[in-house]
Amino acid sequence: MTEPPLQQGDDRSSGHVAHGALRGVVAAMAMTGVRAFTINIGLVDEPPPRAILRQKSRWRFHVSDKRNRRAFQELMHWGYGAVGGAGFAALPAGVRRQPWFGPLYGVGVWLGFEAVQAPLLGLKQAKALRPLERVTLAVDHLVYGFVLSETRRLPR
Repeated sequence: MTEPPLQQGDDRSSGHVAHGALRGVVAAMAMTGVRAFTINIGLVDEPPPRAILRQKSRWRFHVSDKRNRRAFQELMHWGYGAVGGAGFAALPAGVRRQPWFGPLYGVGVWLGFEAVQAPLLGLKQAKALRPLERVTLAVDHLVYGFVLSETRRLPR
């Protein structure tokens, strides 16, 4: 028996994954609001996108204006959010639609960064003991996953 052809909105369509990427951007934007608050009250010293640009990127030399650097940092973060959203959309619908899975996915994205990407990039934060900051970053990734999953729900 062959599978029916893909339809727009089908969980297997490229449009569905693109929509997931858009949801990922929106979720990263929501997370940016949480992150701005936690930086302003002193819970987070330097967010990962800024640390990557400051410590590892050659772009920092080309983007000298502080406002442009911050805009580039935000675009980089939203792009990362889009990739995460597309990955979320590509997962099986039965798992994705569980109310707990979005926040778990968000924390998983953060754990992947902390355990794999930050050490591979050699970021100073990867070696520092910073429990309060790490809890705060986990919370903003919970927000990312919650927004990602909640915006996915279909009307009933």
